[in-house]
Amino acid sequence: MNASSIAISSTAERRDWLPWLLLALFAVLAVVAPWVSPYPPDLQLDITGLRSAAPSASHPFGTDSFSRDVLSRVLHGARNSLGFAFGAVVLSVLVGTSYGALTSFAPSALSAVMRRAIDVALSIPRLLVLLAFTAFLGPLPVWGLGLLVGLTGWFATARQVTDELDALQRREFALAAHAMGVRTPRLFQRHLLPHLAPILAVTGTFAVANTIALEAGLSYLGLGIQPPTASWGTILQDGAGSIESEWWITLFPGLATVGAVLLCNILGDALRDRFAPAHVAGVMPLWPGTVASTSPSDDQRLTRAPESSHRSASRT
Repeated sequence: MNASSIAISSTAERRDWLPWLLLALFAVLAVVAPWVSPYPPDLQLDITGLRSAAPSASHPFGTDSFSRDVLSRVLHGARNSLGFAFGAVVLSVLVGTSYGALTSFAPSALSAVMRRAIDVALSIPRLLVLLAFTAFLGPLPVWGLGLLVGLTGWFATARQVTDELDALQRREFALAAHAMGVRTPRLFQRHLLPHLAPILAVTGTFAVANTIALEAGLSYLGLGIQPPTASWGTILQDGAGSIESEWWITLFPGLATVGAVLLCNILGDALRDRFAPAHVAGVMPLWPGTVASTSPSDDQRLTRAPESSHRSASRT
C-alpha cells in the first residue's frame, strides 16, 4: 500500500468519525444546557428594549417577541427534544422487541394472530393516530406525550424482530442449543438477543431521527410539547407568524432540527453498512461472549460445492 492509499483511507476514516463527533456535540450541549446557556430559557430580558432583537454580539441568535434569548432556548430545546426522542425510542424498542420475541416463540395459531395484528397496526398511519389522540386528550405533559409516541412506534420493530428471530432459530447454533436442552428464555437471552443488537441499533438510530422530526411537527402544530417549555418545535411555532421580519427565531432551531435528523440518518446508514456484511454471513460474533455460527451459510456452501466436487473428482 502506497502513501496516497494510506492518506485516502485515513481521510475516509476521519469522515466516518465526523458524524459521530457532531452528534456527540449535540448530546453534550443538551446535557450541559443549564450551565452553558447565557440565560434561563423563559427569562424575559427586556420586553420593550429587547423585543424581537436581531442577532448581535450579546445575543448571537437574537431574541423573540417576548425578549427571550433564542440561543438559550435552542440549547434547552436540544435538551428537551433529544431527550424526548431518545426516551420514546427506548420505550418503543423495548416494547417492539418483547412483542416480536413473544410472536416468534408463541404457538403457531397464536403467532399467526399476533402477526396479523402487527400488519393491521402498520397499515394505520402513525401521524393520524397521534393527531387523533392529542386532539382527544388535549395538551399532554412531556412524559405523557413520550409515552404516546413510544407506544405508537414499536410495530415496525416488532416485525423486524419477529422475522429475524424466525431466521436465527433455523441457524446451526440455535439448533444445537435446542438439541442440548437449552430452555427458550435462556436461548433468547444468551444466544439470540445479542444477535439482534445490530438490527436494534440501526432501527433505533433511524427512529430517533424520525421522532425528532415528529416532535418538532407536533409542537409546531401546538399538539406536542407545550409552551413555555422550550423545544425546537415550540421555538419554530414562536416564529411561525413572522418569518420575514424575525427570521432568526425559526432559522436556528430549524437548522438544529435538520442537522440532528440528518446526522442520525447518516449514522443509521453507517451502522447498517458496518453490521450487515458480518451479520448476513454469520461468521462474526456480534456481541462479546456470544456464540456465533462459524459454519458457512447455505449460500456459501452452494457456491463452494462445484469447487469441492471438482477437487474430489481430481483426486479420484
